[in-house]
Amino acid sequence: MSSSFDDLSQILGRSPWPERTLAGVEQAWGVDLPADVHRVLSSYGDLMIDDFLYLFGPLTLEEKGDWMSGYVKRGESRLIVDPVLPEPAGMLHWGQTLDGDRLFLVPQGPGERWTVSAFRRNWGDWYETSLPLEEWLVGTLRGKIETDWMPEWPKVHELVADDD
Repeated sequence: MSSSFDDLSQILGRSPWPERTLAGVEQAWGVDLPADVHRVLSSYGDLMIDDFLYLFGPLTLEEKGDWMSGYVKRGESRLIVDPVLPEPAGMLHWGQTLDGDRLFLVPQGPGERWTVSAFRRNWGDWYETSLPLEEWLVGTLRGKIETDWMPEWPKVHELVADDD
């Protein structure tokens, strides 16, 4: 396990899910997703963090990706113009915010890491980083990454919403 995932687990607490996998999504799309995507989305996917940030997981990732891929392919977006999985070499649509921001991981090349980018709906622009998923989430949730479009995250309580 990576130290960034350990840090994320400290922030979010223990995963509420039994062991899950993204293998079905990978098989359906014919893609190998990075290890950090597996760790994060298998553990915390299909949950909302602090009533603001929704991470797709084994239950929603394929459906959301198929929808976004079609939306982009039909030319319905001015700012999201690169292909989205399941299109070959597409970005991974991995989450969204309550404000309608769309979160992506952009492959940087074969065997290279995938980095976080986003379409910021209220800003009407494209946000890019050089950070992989775990590092970006930890930095954002700890307030160490300047994100004026994200809330100030609580410091003490568990951030994963209860599904009771």
